[in-house]
Amino acid sequence: MFEEGLRTAAAAIRQHMKQVMDGLPAVPVAEAMRYASAGGKRLRGYLVLESARMHGVDEAQAIWPATGIEAVHAYSLVHDDLPSMDDDDLRRGQPTVHRRWDEPTAVLAGDALQTLGFELVANPQCHPDPAVRAELALTLARAAGARGMVLGQALDMAAEATDTPLGLSEITALQAGKTGALIRWSAEAGARMGGGDVAPLTLYAEKLGLAFQIADDILDVEGDPDAVGKAVGKDAGRGKATFVSLLGLDGAKKRATLLVDEACTALDPYGEEGENLRQAARFVISRRN
Repeated sequence: MFEEGLRTAAAAIRQHMKQVMDGLPAVPVAEAMRYASAGGKRLRGYLVLESARMHGVDEAQAIWPATGIEAVHAYSLVHDDLPSMDDDDLRRGQPTVHRRWDEPTAVLAGDALQTLGFELVANPQCHPDPAVRAELALTLARAAGARGMVLGQALDMAAEATDTPLGLSEITALQAGKTGALIRWSAEAGARMGGGDVAPLTLYAEKLGLAFQIADDILDVEGDPDAVGKAVGKDAGRGKATFVSLLGLDGAKKRATLLVDEACTALDPYGEEGENLRQAARFVISRRN
């Protein structure tokens, strides 16, 4: 049920992304934006749509923040791949944006995708109440910026520049920002739109985000580059501290399983209505890409 729902959500987000980008000028940066936002699992957008469904929000409204978070996520990947960051040549099995075009185009495409995300969240069709739209935009800014994702990336870069490896608590805090912040916003969005309690979804997403990152660290060790769509083994090659390097491969897998169990328990207030999100959590640690 979950995987079918994920495919359906991905198709809806892809179609909506196409519609909102159709009006962009015919310039290389717009082409790069389309290229960067194509593909992917759309897990964050799915979390928005599913949490909205659970709170009685119409999909015609929820598709706006679902597409918005995917635009912000795409921006983060474009910038993360830059030579000054992780310096990756492949993303989802295709050349990264700075390789397909050039570095200035990649920087501008990322900038434009970020602002597009906020444009979509603030669109009146997202929600009739401007206060709700403002709350979505405010919390997204915090999740994406120096309190969240950007902070995590900055901590990650600082860690690579020092000879002192990070400990488990430091890695956990780093990844709660770099990976977890956008996942948390996505899961909370439906409750914000529907006027519900965000606390159960916050707890769910915090556990889910860490499990997602541990799964990424495991894929960097065990993953097939063709399936993953990018180079693997880079973390070990750089001597970078990860959940796998700190916990060992088996320990990391056990920690991820425990986090998923805790994420599922956090959804107890929703009863059977939370089953799709429970399946999403289980999917996160079973994926191969």
